Parts: sequence; C-alpha cells; structure tokens
Amino acid sequence: MELSNIKDAFDRVTKKQISLSSKFQEIIEQIGQEIEQTLSRIQSGHASASDCKLILGEVKAKLKEIAPLNQMEGTQKELNIALSKYPKILEKSFNPDISKAYRNVDFDIHTANQIIASHFYREGQFDIGDFFVHESGKPEAAADKSPFLEMYQILEAMESHNLEPALNWASTNKEQLIRSGSDIELKFHHLRFVEILQNNGSDEALKYARTFFAPYASSHMAEIQKLMACLVWAGSLDSSPYSELLSPVHWDKLAEEFTRQFCNLIEQSYESPLSVTIAAGVQGLPTLLKLVNVMTGKMHEWQSMKQLPVPVDLDGEFQFHSMFVCPVSRDIASEENSPMLMSCGHVLCKQSITKLSKNNSTRPFKCPYCPSLVEAGQCRQLCF
Repeated sequence: MELSNIKDAFDRVTKKQISLSSKFQEIIEQIGQEIEQTLSRIQSGHASASDCKLILGEVKAKLKEIAPLNQMEGTQKELNIALSKYPKILEKSFNPDISKAYRNVDFDIHTANQIIASHFYREGQFDIGDFFVHESGKPEAAADKSPFLEMYQILEAMESHNLEPALNWASTNKEQLIRSGSDIELKFHHLRFVEILQNNGSDEALKYARTFFAPYASSHMAEIQKLMACLVWAGSLDSSPYSELLSPVHWDKLAEEFTRQFCNLIEQSYESPLSVTIAAGVQGLPTLLKLVNVMTGKMHEWQSMKQLPVPVDLDGEFQFHSMFVCPVSRDIASEENSPMLMSCGHVLCKQSITKLSKNNSTRPFKCPYCPSLVEAGQCRQLCF
C-alpha cells in the first residue's frame, strides 16, 4: 500500500498547525505587551482622567492596527483547508469496507478457537488465554498453556541471569537437542562460565569448566580454548581482549535461540500462526479489494472461485514452501496436478501435459517452449 501521499498530507497539516500555533502565540504576546505598557502608564500616578482616556484610545488604535482577528482568521482558514483534504486522502487510500473481500468458506470454529487460545499462551498472555478458553466453552483449547508457561518461566529466569531452569530443560531434552543438531546446552554453560568467572573468580570458573565442558571438547575446542584464556583475566574481564563476552547481546540472542528450540521440540512454529496469517492478510488485502472492485456485479463468480485470477505477492517472510506455477495453465501445482519434467528439460503440470498429448502417453506433442517433440510417457514426476 502506497503511504507516501498520506504522509505528505499529514506533514502538511502538521506544518500548518505549527505555523498557526506560532502565529497565535506571537499575536498574544503583542497584545500582552500593549496591555502591560498601557497599565504601566495609567498606574504611574501622573495620568489624569483625560490622559487615561487618551491612553486607552491609543491602545485601541494599536490593537486595531495589529488586527489579531484578521490575522488569525487567515491562518486558521489555511489549516482548515489542509484538514478538510486529509480525511479524503485517508478515505481514498484506506477502504473501510474490507468485508467486500470476504468469501463464504467453510469455517471450523473449534479450530479457530484453538488457534486464538494458542496465540495468547504463546505471547505469554495466560490470563487472557484462560478467559478466552472459559468464554468459548472449549477447555481443550488450553492444551498449549502448560508448555508455553514453562517456556516463559525459563525466559523470565534468564532475564535475571538465572540459568538453572534453562540448564535443567536442556539436560532433560538433551537427546532431542542433539538429534536436531543444537548446541544450545553448551551456550548456556558458556554464559554461566562467564558469570562465574566475573563474580566468583578463576578457581570456581575452572572447576565449572572441568565439570561441564569435557563432553564438547571434540566438537567445540576453539570456543572452549577461548573461554579458558579468559581465566587469566579473572575479575577484570571487562578490560580484557574478551570483554565482548560480557555484552548483554549474548543473553538476548540466546533467549531468542532458546525460544526457537523450545517451540521446535513441542512441534510449534516460532512465530504465532495467527500473527503471521493476519500480517499476510493485511499485505494481500489491497490486491483482493482491487479484484473485487473489478468483479463488481459478479459476486457469485467471486464466491465460487477455487483459484484467484491474479497473483497475490507476499514478502519472503510469508513464503514457507516453494510453489510451481504451470506456465501453460497458470495453475499452482498440487498433489493431484504435480509438476512433470519433460524429456527436453522443461516442466509443466500433469494436467497440461495430458491435454497437450490428448491423453495419449505415446502421442508426441511439441513443447510450448522449445521445438522438441515430447511424449507423455517419457515425462517424469518431480517431488512435490
């Protein structure tokens, strides 16, 4: 969605408002000065009644010369014009009636409730999640609460530089972490070693290293050697060549990695599916609204479409699986209509090859992209 026009309009309104405020302040100060000077002259004790009348006449003339109302009305009018244009630009850029893009699809309320409840628990909003589960009357939707509660308890402890819960978790899930290729347990020990070295001295740190680093010696020798070199700087690590080991960034990165690993072990995605779905929908909504406007009067056709006639371009963060779009039919490959590699090296979907060969596996047909003649029987299905 193009937001530059909205920003420009907003900046114009802001600029006018600042100018108006500055102008008003200037006029008020002028009026205040004139009134103060007039009071000073009147209260001087030397002014007679006729003098006071003359002084008041002079200040009246000066105020009329300043013409505060005329000046303020002109500046206020400029602001009003800018303000009146801004809502029109907003209305043009943001279509408030997004319901036009809605399609009647099968909706599983039970699954939706589970997704919403899981989102609250995943975000650490356990009270809201419990209230939602109670209101929806679906106690089974609270199944994700327990694991995420454990995850946030460990993260909360890590914020206080308490690694015991994290180390216990890593020890309990050691085999699964090894199978997934994770070395997060060593990273926990790494941070714990640095904490001990900085606060308790080299003897305690060396004892800790001998106890926990040995299993990783063969695969992480360089990292362990670096940590051992830090023993020389016990108590003054912050002024050593290894001072970067004290950076809080290491704790932040490890907390993020722990969250990823935790979600992986409980077979959950790192990002909330609900958040990702809404974000992708917001990005694709302008295209859908344009399509609906084009198809005005054909709502029945819009509701019955199995595939959109235009692509909805989403950023890479929303693309989790590769897709193949047949260059002939423009259909997205599926298990029923899988991509097929032809003998010439080009790829089409199975249904397109069936149509081109007229459902005859031995009948040659010309490849749409090169002069080669191809037989359907020679085409090879690609993994999907």
